[in-house]
Amino acid sequence: MSDQSYLALDGLTLGYGDTVAVEKLDLTIGKGELVALLGPSGCGKTTTMRAIAGLLAPSAGTIRLDGADITRVAANRRQVGLVFQSYALFPHLTVFDNVGFGLRLKGLKGAALRDKVEAGLTSVGLAAYAGRKPPELSGGQQQRVALARSMVMEPKVLLLDEPLSNLDARLRLDMRTELQRVQAQTGVTMIFVTHDQAEALSLADRIVVMRGGRIEQIGTPEEIYNRPVSRFVADFVGFENIFSIRDGRLWLGDAAVPLSASLPAAAGLAFRPRTVALGAGPLSGVVRGVSFAGSTREYVLDTSFGTIRADADASLPVHPPGTTVAFDLPIGQAACLKAD
Repeated sequence: MSDQSYLALDGLTLGYGDTVAVEKLDLTIGKGELVALLGPSGCGKTTTMRAIAGLLAPSAGTIRLDGADITRVAANRRQVGLVFQSYALFPHLTVFDNVGFGLRLKGLKGAALRDKVEAGLTSVGLAAYAGRKPPELSGGQQQRVALARSMVMEPKVLLLDEPLSNLDARLRLDMRTELQRVQAQTGVTMIFVTHDQAEALSLADRIVVMRGGRIEQIGTPEEIYNRPVSRFVADFVGFENIFSIRDGRLWLGDAAVPLSASLPAAAGLAFRPRTVALGAGPLSGVVRGVSFAGSTREYVLDTSFGTIRADADASLPVHPPGTTVAFDLPIGQAACLKAD
């Protein structure tokens, strides 16, 4: 990236009435980056996006875009595009007129308007659908119309609010590819809000994990997935076995784990089910449940210190419910948590 602070949020504090939703948030985003704001409902990610778009005025802090302070600039003068979760298309207008709506408001007309809209529709693969109306399109096609409508305005930053949440699983995969293609082709800086960790991991250059109006961790998808810094992030990205380290021992809740291995200097350890070594080891548990999941079987074990979740290759013999099975927690396979 040529400019790592193309978009800079400095000490941003946002709220609704007396309720503070985001407090003293600092974040820089590079030109051409595709960044995900990831977190549960109420964590402040949508509020932050609304502030960048100019739909919510901060009570403190600044927003700078391409070197200019836009904190108090009106939304329609920010060169920031926004694709709503609901797409917000006009059902009575054709695809062409939906995409050209903003351009007409800016005074563009005639051949200049036509060329711009056609180029926008071509970029999202919908040139042949210009004469149709939104109700005649699939969800994925409507999503691409909304994307083209924002892109033709040539925004410096494009914001997407839960862009794939209204699509079924197959269309979601297709639109992930489409968003990456459009972003790579145009070089536009994109920020999308999501609560879906798989969506963030598959799409983003960097992920900003938010919790309670603050940033919990920023990193590449690989860093967030493999090296979560806290129990909250580990739980959010699929580590189902999360332990504390206290007094040199491993704890699951209030129960100590009878493991004699040397523990690292960390606040806790997190294991994905696939890293639990099932079938041999110093620990044991009773199989409460087992589920077939294609290439793996997912086990839930009751142990003397709590519930453990483990995955095993589906080609291995099955451990039926009610049987006792040995297992190990390989310390080298765990993520070390800085904050419990």
